[in-house]
Amino acid sequence: MIYLDNNATTALDRRVADVLIEAWKTGPANASSQHQFGRRARAKLESALDRIGQSLGSDLTRVDAARLIVTSGGTEANNLAVAGLGPEDGAVLVSAVEHPSVLAAAAQCERQGRPVASIGVDDSGVLCLDQLERSLVETQRQGIPVALVSVMSANNETGVIEPIAEISELCRQYGALLHVDATQSIGKVPVDLSQWGAAAVTFTPHKYHGPAGVGFLWMAPGVTVRPSIHGGEQQLSTRPGTEPVPLVIAAAEATAIAVEEQPAAAIHMAGLRDLLENELCRRHRAVVVHGGSAARIGSTTCLSLPGTDRQKILMSLDLAGVACSSGSACSSGSSPPSHVLIAMGAPKSAVDAALRFGVSKFSTEAEINRAIDIISRKIQPSGGFAHVEN
Repeated sequence: MIYLDNNATTALDRRVADVLIEAWKTGPANASSQHQFGRRARAKLESALDRIGQSLGSDLTRVDAARLIVTSGGTEANNLAVAGLGPEDGAVLVSAVEHPSVLAAAAQCERQGRPVASIGVDDSGVLCLDQLERSLVETQRQGIPVALVSVMSANNETGVIEPIAEISELCRQYGALLHVDATQSIGKVPVDLSQWGAAAVTFTPHKYHGPAGVGFLWMAPGVTVRPSIHGGEQQLSTRPGTEPVPLVIAAAEATAIAVEEQPAAAIHMAGLRDLLENELCRRHRAVVVHGGSAARIGSTTCLSLPGTDRQKILMSLDLAGVACSSGSACSSGSSPPSHVLIAMGAPKSAVDAALRFGVSKFSTEAEINRAIDIISRKIQPSGGFAHVEN
């Protein structure tokens, strides 16, 4: 089986698995307990969190340090940020191509009476900075506090990289907090949390060969967030619940490895991604690469395959030995049309024929060549799409 759904989740690195097993072997690990087991667990937890921060350019040991909140994954971290950052009555601005966990959290804010606005993207999937600024200006003109702007650093469906530095500068000018969903970035591009100018950043290690079931919300010094769950005093009552110490230890190992190996991994993944795209486009001229004219992370491609239906070809490729996706992993079970491609202005025919392929640093050229042959057999020799420039 050729696994090309690495945007959804990745295989656990065996080096990380070894660390996780050893952490589990050490016995009970409730970092809130006052006895020796608890104190040892607390020391290991804090050491692992410090290591994660250090790997991502953030010193968590300083007096005025940033914080790293442990969550169950990226979805919870996104929800915590969107609902809990800034004034409770403040406006929430999100890009139209965000992950469903951000869009759903923003929709919940709107149902609770908060102003919510969607910021569009161009046909390459890049956020329209002028539209963001107009929304910030209009919100300010109406006297509404802007609580939050939430934009992902790299899109989970197309791989398109968003202009975080420019977005951060606009947020600074208009007094808005910036939340960045960096779920797809670590291990693929350089990430320095202290340089983004963000108030909060989401990430989760199962996207870069770490364990599932744990995620993180990094918060800049002085930033606070309202809790979304209650019932304990862990993590300063911000996110109550017993911390999964072994998972955090394994996440620290995965993060350190991902950052150390990122330069070589990025070159490897981009080479395989380009091989897949270029050969399919050579064999089938009507294939469309979405976001191909923008800067992208090297692991991801979203292709519209002529003469196909995304659901049917997804199942057909699965039976033939290729695992891929028809959209976000969090919505692919019901498989609605891609909101990302719709926001980019792709025609319905292209949206209905779009699949996402994601390689990893463990993918091989032999796998990609086999996948090209298998995919090619599923594409009809004729057919095309309405005019698409992205």
